[in-house]
Amino acid sequence: MYLAKILDRHRAAAQSDSRRLSQLIDQAKLVGPARGFVQKLRVDSLHQLAVIAEIKRRSPSKGVLREGIDASELARAFESGSASCLSVLTDDVSFGGSVDDLLQARAATAIPVLRKDFTISELDVCDARIMGADCVLLIAAALSQPELVAFHQLATEIGLDVLVETHDETEVERALSVGATMIGVNQRDLVTFQVDHERAVRMAAEIPNGVIRVAESGVRDANDAQSLRNAGYDAVLVGESLMISNDPAAVIASLRVITTKN
Repeated sequence: MYLAKILDRHRAAAQSDSRRLSQLIDQAKLVGPARGFVQKLRVDSLHQLAVIAEIKRRSPSKGVLREGIDASELARAFESGSASCLSVLTDDVSFGGSVDDLLQARAATAIPVLRKDFTISELDVCDARIMGADCVLLIAAALSQPELVAFHQLATEIGLDVLVETHDETEVERALSVGATMIGVNQRDLVTFQVDHERAVRMAAEIPNGVIRVAESGVRDANDAQSLRNAGYDAVLVGESLMISNDPAAVIASLRVITTKN
């Protein structure tokens, strides 16, 4: 229900977007070099579980998570807690995010940044690079296979890393078929928004070695992180537990102490 409504809104906006793709591609290619999202996770996950720390003002299911956010200040706190990368929600209507949040977070830190949004057109892919993101999210459940192929190819062409988000084994196969170097498994059902902690554990084995494995959503504490690390994950993407914490840097540090990986 949530996903369908959000996608309908984004697709309606895309249909009224009259900008020329060729011009946006040229503009995206002029942006300075990206910070290397995949490479950062690959290095940081060798001996510890890497953490992608998310700036998320609110969610459709829980409402406002944190009042009065300063994206720059929060990003610095995340970096001080040894977050490997940042994720910034830029969807306004459903998540209260903005492009400004991403711009401020990236300017305040030296670590790579994912634009977390609902990418449903090639224009969206270009926009991610133009606004300074180092990585773009492609949600397999939201895209046809031809779209997934085209968007992944374009992102790579303009210098973006790609996090392909999946929810089941079929979507993992789809991600691998487009050459994904980083695959996320969302523990949250995008229809009901309920969290299934066993989903990520079960699906880790479907992602081959060499592809960065990211567990998304519902990571509450070090026990969850240890379980995911044991299953073979390189990184976790954590949002809500950081946003509601009085000391997000300490939360990140507690997740990063996980050292073993099967």
